[in-house]
Amino acid sequence: MTLTRRSVLASAAALAACADLPFAGGGSLREAPELLREAPAATREFRAAWVATVANIDWPSKKGLSMEQQQAEARAMLDKCVALKLNAVIFQIRTAADALYESKLEPWSEYLTGTQGVSPGYDPLAFWIAEAHARGLELHAWFNPFRARQNSAKSTAAATHLSQTRPGWVKSYGDQLWLDPGEPEAGEHTLAVFKDVLKRYEVDGLHIDDYFYPYPIALPGRAADSKEELDFPDEPSWQRYQQAGGTLARNDWRRQNVDRLIERIYGMIRATKPWVRFGVSPFGIPKPSIRNENIAGFSQYDKLYAHVELWLEQGWMDYLVPQLYWSRTQKGQSYEPLLQVWRANNPMQRHVWPGLFTSRIQADKPESWGPDEILGQIDITRRVAPSTGHVHFSMVALNQNRKGLADQLAAGPYREAALVPATPWLEQGAPGMPQLSAERQGTNWMLKPAAGLGKPASRYAVWLRADGQWRMEITTGPLSVPAAGLDAAVISALDRVGNESERRAYRL
Repeated sequence: MTLTRRSVLASAAALAACADLPFAGGGSLREAPELLREAPAATREFRAAWVATVANIDWPSKKGLSMEQQQAEARAMLDKCVALKLNAVIFQIRTAADALYESKLEPWSEYLTGTQGVSPGYDPLAFWIAEAHARGLELHAWFNPFRARQNSAKSTAAATHLSQTRPGWVKSYGDQLWLDPGEPEAGEHTLAVFKDVLKRYEVDGLHIDDYFYPYPIALPGRAADSKEELDFPDEPSWQRYQQAGGTLARNDWRRQNVDRLIERIYGMIRATKPWVRFGVSPFGIPKPSIRNENIAGFSQYDKLYAHVELWLEQGWMDYLVPQLYWSRTQKGQSYEPLLQVWRANNPMQRHVWPGLFTSRIQADKPESWGPDEILGQIDITRRVAPSTGHVHFSMVALNQNRKGLADQLAAGPYREAALVPATPWLEQGAPGMPQLSAERQGTNWMLKPAAGLGKPASRYAVWLRADGQWRMEITTGPLSVPAAGLDAAVISALDRVGNESERRAYRL
């Protein structure tokens, strides 16, 4: 049976419990508590993809597309997410002190129109949220906290960009520009950007990537693999810190600058919309002091000044997406040992959803992976950490079905839909038990969920039995499904953080 989702506003009122509900096309919908023992348990797994806008990696496919073209691409991408049974997208809205949404704090991103500061004629973030939620998908807004210009940028900086209005905060490092994390006002500005989005948009999460201080580069004139690295040019802010009586060593001071921003973002979210989750996606190798003999390589603790282990220890995030961008057999960075060590250093039991380098699957490159690598990593994650999840970098590889990966996911690990794991430390309790009504529309039933009493619902899980087989759909409103063979339905409601209500069952 093929189920199709129709984005329609819910209109059915709650119907009396245990009543027979006549259909316009004949038949009845009757409560059937005995079916609750038969319907399968809800699978829990965060299945998401990053949608990268920087350099037009994923969306829009190129600069300067019309509003209609951009929106058509977005809808097609979200439809692909639904077809693959993903349940979330992580959408990049701030690539380099710019905005893919209507902002008074930062200029429009050049990756929309080709010119920084020029409006695309609509609000992309508002559009993506509405379209994602209509499909039952979560949308997490992805920010880069400190980058101010990416090396693929072509547009002249807008007059309102920080490089023009606050040049003292902005430092040149290699071929990019960066906000100096040691400038307190730069941190205040970044925090204000996060809060502005949180207050004005109904996002399900705020998310940051791995760019804290920049990845180090060799000194000019040295080989790329030189151990002589160009230091980040933060001398003015460092001198002011010392003059104010600061006693930390320089590297510890840099880590403290990042720590404070992470802590303040998390505290701001809890004070503003406490149900919104905060996620961090750092470089995938932990600091040297907690590694085992199977792990070696770059230290973000020493080079990016990102003390991710402290953030986990303090609970300053709701989910961690370490970028485990190596194969299962990579010496020193093998996928499973890295996943194990992150999980072992998680005293607050935050979600750990590893990032997969899905875009490493490419058609004609010798270093390309085959789909079996990603499928194998999903298998490892499910074995090591059942009911957790993972995130694909990036959506383009799934959208293009590289080497048949999307087909293999749909036929294998994504055969059945999954609910996002609950985050009960943010919000207790569950929604009231929902109700279901139905209306015959030609060869389909239009099933209409309605919230029960008490805590409101954010979305619904609907199990459908057709020809003796159960399957689950996730929806925020009415669901149009083929009538052929359909004889039973079970529904539950989920709140904003994934807590599930009691279920209600019906026979058709």
